[in-house]
Amino acid sequence: MNNTSGFDTGIRSVATAIGLTFVPIVIGSVVVLGASSVLLVVGIDVSSRPSLRLLLSTVLLQGLTFGGLALVYLKIRGLGCGFVPVSVPNKRDIAVTVVGTIALILLLLSVSGIISILDIESAQNTVVTIGQQNPVVFLILIPLSFLLVGPGEELLFRGLVQGTLAESLHPTRAVILASALFASIHLFSLSGEGKLVYIAIAFILALVLGGAYEYTGNLTVPALMHGAYNALQFAGAYISSTGGF
Repeated sequence: MNNTSGFDTGIRSVATAIGLTFVPIVIGSVVVLGASSVLLVVGIDVSSRPSLRLLLSTVLLQGLTFGGLALVYLKIRGLGCGFVPVSVPNKRDIAVTVVGTIALILLLLSVSGIISILDIESAQNTVVTIGQQNPVVFLILIPLSFLLVGPGEELLFRGLVQGTLAESLHPTRAVILASALFASIHLFSLSGEGKLVYIAIAFILALVLGGAYEYTGNLTVPALMHGAYNALQFAGAYISSTGGF
């Protein structure tokens, strides 16, 4: 009886986590579409301006919608700050943040090297494609990585999704499932062949973020790691696209 009850609780947690993953995507897409329609009325055609569309999506989807819906969900469930612990990093947190960010970069370089050696094709994120056409976008995305993308995505995926799964599952399973869900959403922003390869890389990197959150119990740590990782990538992409600052 207890086993059945525990199984049912686990299934509900997984179902909730899936909902927390994809409902914000749908709502955020509607918000972005609505904002694009409003801008079109005043004479700004977002569809013909990929850079503007990307920045609009970053602010409204990853920042406003992800973060906003996460806070609404916490309010509806009556969950306090204890469910998603956020605090000023202590010395240990700072050390984990630095080591974790370096680990993310090294993992990316290692996996990319292996993929290159094996001649395996990986899809490209549309962010890179758009940024290469207008490198200034990369510069704008650097601060947004720390201000919106890192905090918004980590609040949703590590704070809520992983936290919800951890209520009924072993922490390791919660980290793995949350990382898989996080990786899956990248499918919507990919182009070209090798999408599963890209998602596999995102999954591996997400495990580091999830592990850091589980270890420190402070959402600030993965948020900073995520922001720094993205910012370093955008800085590198800008240098690659322009030949320097």
